[in-house]
Amino acid sequence: MALQMDEIRALAERVAASHHLEVVDVEFGGGGKSRALRVFVEKDAAERKRLAERAAAGEVEDLPKGVPVELLSGVTHEDCAAFARDFGTLLDVEDVVPGSEYTLEVSSPGLERKLATAADFVRFAGSLVKVKTFTPVNNNRVWTGRLTGFADGTLKIDLAAVKQKGKAKKAAVADVIEIALANVEKANLVVEI
Repeated sequence: MALQMDEIRALAERVAASHHLEVVDVEFGGGGKSRALRVFVEKDAAERKRLAERAAAGEVEDLPKGVPVELLSGVTHEDCAAFARDFGTLLDVEDVVPGSEYTLEVSSPGLERKLATAADFVRFAGSLVKVKTFTPVNNNRVWTGRLTGFADGTLKIDLAAVKQKGKAKKAAVADVIEIALANVEKANLVVEI
């Protein structure tokens, strides 16, 4: 029986919706008894909006200083435990993970979360990002800067926002670089504190 990641993700999204969560990513790795199914979740848009409103009103005290609320997933340990319990049961019933030896890990995507979809790039415009491309742009494949916008399948990164290093320093011929989403191999947020 082969691992069906699309089916696993669909099941995860179904369980997440019942907990007011969204699935950010699903990964499966390892071998033998070390196999792990990792699910990264965050509060859904309505819950994130409520968190932002509560933070603006001063009702939330335990937020990290200097970190914009939009960068936080809002997920608590209790959210992860409840999701893991319900999702684990569904995985056992549906039997979509071959073999019985694997660990289910559920967590928030973290402050240096992965960016993969167009919606991610729109949502996190204004944030510092690190982008690795499939093919070089200006003779460089790794760029770090402020995501200034995303439109028509192209993200714009302000390179002047951070001091460029290595090849990026030599390849930076302009303050803003444009990268096609189709050319993005990997992208994630960069913490600024």
